[in-house]
Formats: sequence, structure tokens, C-alpha cells
Amino acid sequence: MASIGFIGLGNMGGPMAANLVKAGHEVSGIDLSEAARQRFSEAGGSIAGSVPELVSGADVVVTMLPAGRHVEDVYCSPDGVLAHARPESLLIDSSTIDVATARRVAEAAAAAGMMMVDAPVSGGVGGAEAGTLTFMVGGPDTAFAAAKPFLDIMGKSIVHAGGAGNGQAAKICNNMILGISMIGVSEAFVLAEKLGLDKQKLFEVSSTASGQCWSLTTYCPVPGPVPTSPANRDYQAGFTAAMMLKDLKLAQDAAMTSSASTPLGAEAAALYSLFCNSGDEGTDFSGIINFLRGNMG
Repeated sequence: MASIGFIGLGNMGGPMAANLVKAGHEVSGIDLSEAARQRFSEAGGSIAGSVPELVSGADVVVTMLPAGRHVEDVYCSPDGVLAHARPESLLIDSSTIDVATARRVAEAAAAAGMMMVDAPVSGGVGGAEAGTLTFMVGGPDTAFAAAKPFLDIMGKSIVHAGGAGNGQAAKICNNMILGISMIGVSEAFVLAEKLGLDKQKLFEVSSTASGQCWSLTTYCPVPGPVPTSPANRDYQAGFTAAMMLKDLKLAQDAAMTSSASTPLGAEAAALYSLFCNSGDEGTDFSGIINFLRGNMG
């Protein structure tokens, strides 16, 4: 069994780390939140007092952090991972961040003689708890091979997307599709309401026709057709509108730096920005249907 240091024990990181504990690994964690630290302790993990203490004896270091600046600081600062981890350590960053930062940190890790992958996730808190996340992984073949046994514990679909940063690229492209498709599905249900078409009838048609997509059949934004969707629990978040906006902004930043044309991605980012600014940033992202209803009178 491996000695694992886990940095970031929040809504996603906490359950992921707990699954590594359940698999028999010796896992030590660190987080700014006392509540997160307490939950992880109750799950069987130990708590470190600092990053140097956490990583100095770890075989594997996993990070789940809010943004690129946090990742770069945790890895590259004088008190960070690269300065204190053992040269043979495996580094797995599961944060969702910009591609440029992911590649810059990976270069620093390689210069320090350490293997590293960027491995952002899809699947939400439920997937983190169940160990059924999808990991999109960027990094060298050797690093991916070393990371996969640990990713297999936390997820069910592990895709090697290519070199450093490609995991982040896959994540933001996927979530741009998701943000755009959720708006499209929501607009269709709003239009159906205006035309007097029953929502169940629209679902029965579109779920088996050319309009079929994940936003419709798994995460339907109206109550009823898909009982497990957040629409049936007043849009309590599985994936917040704020998180969707973050990913759409990352996609737009990447589009600008790579000169890619993403007009629908830009419009989706603008709509989710308005939705979040209306006070609904903590609502599930599928709740944008209610915002569209308001906009359309």
C-alpha cells in the first residue's frame, strides 16, 4: 500500500481521499477548513500540519484545488510540494485549471525529477463519493501508468488525453459542450411550455430522437422525466452554476490564446455570468432554465 498526501479535502477532494483510505492506502490530508479536516479524520485519514510535513514522506501527492494560482503556489512556492517531496514521488493534480498553468507546473515537476499528471474530473460530488468519476489525464505515458491504479480507485473511466495539460484541455472542452447543451435543452422546454406541449411528451420524443443528449436524458432541467435530476429537488447543486461559469471562462481564455472560434461557448459563458450575478451562483447549473423563463417573460 502507498503513502499518499492529499491537498484539498473539500466537497470533491474529501470523498476522493476517503476512497483511497477505503482501498487500504495510508492517506494524510491537509485543508484550510476545519470541517473538511474533521470529516476526513472521521473517514479514517490523518491530518498533517503543513505541506512540507505532508509530502516529505509521501509516495503519491494528490491535489484538488480551486484555481490555477492555488495549484502553482502549492507546487512551486518555497514551502510547496516540489521543494519538499521526494524525487521519486508521483504527483496527481485533479484541480480544474487553465492549460498554461498546468503545463508550467508539469515542466517544473519534470525539472525536479518527479512524475506528474494533470487529471481533472467529471462526475460531481456523487461521483466522488461513489468512486465513479471520469478522469481526463494529461502527462507522459510513464506517469499515466503510475497514476492509473490510484485513479482507478477514485473513478470508473480513466482516459489518457495526451501530454501535459491535455487533461485540462479535455475537461474544458467537455464542459463547454455541457454548458451549451444545457442551455439548448432548457430553451426547448421553455418553448414547449409556451406552445402548450407537455414536458413529458417533449422528453419522450427528444430522448429517443435527434435531440438526445446527456443534458436531456440524465440531467433533465425540468422536474419529472428524470427523477434523479436536480430539478426534482429544487435545483440543489450537484454541479453549481458558479463552477460551470468557471469552466466556461477557462474555455474562453483557452479559445482566445489559441485563436479558436467558439461563439456558442462565448454566449454560454455570458448567460451563466448573468445567471450567477442574479444571485444563483450556488444553484445547480441546470437551474438556468428558470433564468431563461424570466428573460422570456
